[in-house]
Amino acid sequence: MSKWVKACSTKELGRGEMLDFDHDDKKILLANLDGKIYATDRICTHAEADLSTGILSEEGVTCPLHLSTFNLETGVPQNLPAEVPLKTYNVKIEQNEIYVEVR
Repeated sequence: MSKWVKACSTKELGRGEMLDFDHDDKKILLANLDGKIYATDRICTHAEADLSTGILSEEGVTCPLHLSTFNLETGVPQNLPAEVPLKTYNVKIEQNEIYVEVR
């Protein structure tokens, strides 16, 4: 069963910025890449580093620990050492609020 959960306002997540968001036991990364909002798991699948402290670029989010880059749309790692994709979440914006569909 999934539900939409308010994560933050659009004012809190400017272009080129990332924000961490927790809901129950889920640690979620929100990223604003060129005005499009993405949501993925926040913890790297390789070494459990917090991706919100990583680097956001056109290629995705790069882990600060071993520099694996994950595609924000698919969660798929673009390079080693990470091999397991991040879980991705649907995002919607209503009345300047960002919602994430958690399941």
